[in-house]
Amino acid sequence: MPSPFPGMDPFLEQPRLWPAFHNRLIVAIADTLAPSLRPNYYVEIETRTYADDGDGEVLIGIPDAAVMAKPDSAANEVVAATLTIPKPKRVSVPMPERVKERYLEVRDLATDEVITVVEVLSPKNKRMGEGRTAYLKKRQAILGSSTHLVEIDLLRAGRGMPLGGNAMLKTYGTLVSRSNQRPSAEVYDFDLQEPISSFNLPLRGEHGGVGVDLQAIVSGVYGRAGYDLRLDYTQIPPPPKLTPGDAD
Repeated sequence: MPSPFPGMDPFLEQPRLWPAFHNRLIVAIADTLAPSLRPNYYVEIETRTYADDGDGEVLIGIPDAAVMAKPDSAANEVVAATLTIPKPKRVSVPMPERVKERYLEVRDLATDEVITVVEVLSPKNKRMGEGRTAYLKKRQAILGSSTHLVEIDLLRAGRGMPLGGNAMLKTYGTLVSRSNQRPSAEVYDFDLQEPISSFNLPLRGEHGGVGVDLQAIVSGVYGRAGYDLRLDYTQIPPPPKLTPGDAD
């Protein structure tokens, strides 16, 4: 069964589902692009890794001694005979999370030069913290280079990526930034009740670009993953709350 939504399904933003959906989508986009890129280009799946503790703090480093030391239970139990130890309260301490985010690089077959980077935004990219900081740093580096950028945002929640001017965009969108046209860029935006917009993936000038039917790719992932059987549409979707028009 297809999704009941004509375009992006907001129920896929659930934290338990999004990471796997993101990975499946990255692979599906790569597999869709690959035949059209031959014989001059190829697409590679890359991974960005960073540490995040969930509160926007960055794990800078841990001394080697702290990393290598093993707890000595016997030593911990040795106390002075005359000392009374009160019963402690059990609490939890924040642990850094090792985050891996996949993205695509379209490369020149002859030189391995990165021609186009394709990013699918994750929730951590759209909220304050190391995920957003790491992504924005990379984004700025791409925008200052001769590499094209395709940035796909299929998330309702969070803060969008910085854009110049006062453009009023719809809920979702794909940014296509061609290196030879910056600072001007193209945005293919759409709302919840609209199909996902297709876009043109830029290559080198003489090769033009490749049309990408993102709706077909997302629908394929939805079907192969069996989300129609796994999602409970009687529940409320993840925040933000749907508008009255979207909820109908």
